[in-house]
Amino acid sequence: MVDADTRLLILGSLPGDASLKAAQYYAHPRNGFWPLIGGVLGEDLPALPYEQRLARLRGRGVGLWDVIASAERAGSLDAAIRSPEAADLRGLVESLPRLKAVAFNGGLAARMGRRILGGLDAIELVDLPSSSPAHAISLSAKAQTWAILGKFLPDKPAA
Repeated sequence: MVDADTRLLILGSLPGDASLKAAQYYAHPRNGFWPLIGGVLGEDLPALPYEQRLARLRGRGVGLWDVIASAERAGSLDAAIRSPEAADLRGLVESLPRLKAVAFNGGLAARMGRRILGGLDAIELVDLPSSSPAHAISLSAKAQTWAILGKFLPDKPAA
C-alpha cells in the first residue's frame, strides 16, 4: 500500500498466517503494529475498521510493503522462512518521489532491506523493534523507538 504521496515506507518481512487469511497487514490480534503506528500518528487506529486505518496512514504519507515478495514458511515466524525472494525495493523506492525514510519492522526486514537499499543517500533507513508478539519486549519499550518515525511525517493529514 503506497502512493505518490508516501513519505515514510514501513517494510515488514513477510505477512504471517493471520494476515494472509484476512488479506490485511498486521491482522494478528496480538501484533503491536496498529497501536505502535497509531501512537506515532496520535490516533487510536486499532479502534477503526481496517480500510479506515489504511486511509489514515495514506493521509499522513505512510506506506506499507514487504521486503520479501515470496518464500516458503510453515507458520508465521520469520525464523521459519525458507527460500525468500526479495521484493523489488529499489524500483519501489524510485517510484515514490516524496519518500524521506524507510523503516524496517524487525530484524529480518532490516537485514534484507538494508542489503537491497544500501547506498541510497537521499533516504534515511530506520531499524525498528518488531511489532510481532514473538519479539518479547514491552509495547511501551517498542513505542519509544517507533516514536522517531514522527519526524518524517507532516503535522497535518492530507486533505
